[in-house]
Amino acid sequence: MSAEASSSGISKKSKKNKSKAVETSNGDGDAQEVDKNKRHRKDKPWDTDDIDHWAIPQFTAPSATEHKPFLEESSFALLFPKYREPYLRSIWSNITSELDKYGLACELDLVQGQMTVKTTRKTWDPYIVLKGRDLLKLLARGVNAPQAIKILQDGIACDIIKIGGLVRNKERFVKRRQRLVGPNGSTLKAIELLTECYVLVQGNTVSAMGSFKGLKEVRRIIIDCMNNIHPIYRIKELMIRRELAKDPKLANESWDRFLPKFQKKHLSTSEKTAKKNALLDRQAQSTSTINPNSIPITSTTTTTTTAVDDKPKRTPFPSKKKTYTPFPPPQQPSKLDLQLASGEYFLKPREKEAMEKRKKAEKQMEVSAQRKAEREEAFIAPPEKREEGVEERRKKRKRAKAEDLM
Repeated sequence: MSAEASSSGISKKSKKNKSKAVETSNGDGDAQEVDKNKRHRKDKPWDTDDIDHWAIPQFTAPSATEHKPFLEESSFALLFPKYREPYLRSIWSNITSELDKYGLACELDLVQGQMTVKTTRKTWDPYIVLKGRDLLKLLARGVNAPQAIKILQDGIACDIIKIGGLVRNKERFVKRRQRLVGPNGSTLKAIELLTECYVLVQGNTVSAMGSFKGLKEVRRIIIDCMNNIHPIYRIKELMIRRELAKDPKLANESWDRFLPKFQKKHLSTSEKTAKKNALLDRQAQSTSTINPNSIPITSTTTTTTTAVDDKPKRTPFPSKKKTYTPFPPPQQPSKLDLQLASGEYFLKPREKEAMEKRKKAEKQMEVSAQRKAEREEAFIAPPEKREEGVEERRKKRKRAKAEDLM
C-alpha cells in the first residue's frame, strides 16, 4: 500500500509541474503555452546574429609568461627510400628551421634510413606534431620540400593513397596509372584545378595535399581509375558541379537531373546470355503471330531500298539459344598430360634432345621449301594470250549455228 501511495503522490506532483509549465500568465493575464523543455531557457544578449559560430579562431603562440610545456614528449619516426637520401641531406636545414618556428625538433638518421620529429619544451600546439609527421611522409614519398612545408598550415591536409594492391596484373596497373596522369600530364592537371589539391603520382602511391573536401574527391577519382573507370567521367561531373554552384537558385535543389549518368558497357556472361535469350524469344513470338496465308505488300520505297542495300545484314546474335551454366568448361590437358599420352615423358634426355632437333629441322625444311617456291613464282612466265586465226573463227561460227539449230 505504501508503494502505491508513493507512486500516486509522485504522479500528482508531475501533473502539477506540467500544468504550471503549460499555464504561464502573460503581462495581460492571458494564458500562453510554453514547451516544458524550453521553460528554463533565458535570453542571451551577448549572442547576436553577426557572430559566426562556425569560424575557426586562429591559434597563436602564447606569451612567455603564459606558456607551459607539455608533460610528455611525443615523437614519430618514419623510414625513407635510399634514393631520397641525397635530396633530404640537401634540404634538411630548411626543414629544421621551419619546424623550429612551431617548437618542433627533427632528426635525420642516415645509418638506419629514418626521419624523426618530436615535441620540445617550446611546443605550444598539441596537434602540430601530427602535421610534422605528415611533412615527413610527404618528403619520403617524393614531394618537394617547398610544397611539403605547406602542410604545416591550418587549412591544408594530406592523403597518401596506396594503389599498388588494387590491380593484380602489373601491365594493367601501369596502364591505369598512366591513364591517371594523362598525355603530358593533362589529366592530372585537370584534377588539380577542379579539386584545388596538389597531386603527385609516385610508384605505388599517390600523394595529395589540399582541403578535406578536395582530398575526398581526389581519393574517389584515383580509386575509380584503378577500378577501370576513366577519370574523364569524374572530371566532367566536377565541372558541372562547379557551374551549378554559381547559380544561387539551385542552392536548395537536387542536382541529379543535371549530372551525367554513365552506364556500364561491359556486360557479364549471365547478362549477355539473358539478353540473347530475350531477343530470341521476341523473334519467336513475332514469327508465331504472322499469318502464313497473308501476302506481304511491298511498296515502291522498299524495293528501291532493297536494290541499294544488296548486302545481307549480319544478325547480332546467333539463332541457337544458349543456356547459361555457372559451371566452368572442362579442363584442357596440360603439357605433362600430353607427354604422358604420347610416351615422350619416359624418353631419356638425349633422346628428347634428338627428337626436338629432328622436329626443328623438319620445320626449317618446310619453311625453306615454302620460301623457295614463293621466290620461284616470280620467274614463271604468265600465260600468253594468242589471237584467234581465221580457221578457228570459222569453226566457232559453225559450232554456234549447229547449237542454234539444235
